[in-house]
Amino acid sequence: MIASMSLIELGSHICTALAKANIDVVLSGGSCVQIYSDGAYTSYDLDMINRYNDPFKKIKLVMESLGFQEEGKYFTHPDTHYFIEFPPGPLGVGDATVSSIHEITTSYGVLKLLSAQDCIKDRLAAYYHWNDAQSLTQALQVARKHPIDLDELEAWSRKETSLHKFEHFMEALSKK
Repeated sequence: MIASMSLIELGSHICTALAKANIDVVLSGGSCVQIYSDGAYTSYDLDMINRYNDPFKKIKLVMESLGFQEEGKYFTHPDTHYFIEFPPGPLGVGDATVSSIHEITTSYGVLKLLSAQDCIKDRLAAYYHWNDAQSLTQALQVARKHPIDLDELEAWSRKETSLHKFEHFMEALSKK
């Protein structure tokens, strides 16, 4: 079953299994970029933020029940090339909390993930704070595919003390 799952299906399968054990996770990072960019970016790492810092032992038990094995900081499964990581919460983008969580329903369950707006912030935070040019590219890939609130993004960038880098983002966005 897992061998034929797409990233979204696998994420929904894991998210739902964890929810049944009262563990709340939300997909973020490159996998969100892949989803929101319609595959313009590819990721094999599902970063599922452990929102309420449930004990790792609980997560491990659920993942093992799904056939995953712990390998360092990741969980792997012999039937998929995707690997799963559970960074601790709180769920945030830069210094801001995430207020809106989106959901995608599949036949395997419900995948909780960042909104497209917060996905852009997540990528821009890496660009702003670590000068990660690839993250800027990823933010642009998502922004070009989804309506975004540029005023809210600018206000957030101001709070992140990164207006000059936000201007680089806007300049690149206008070039399409």
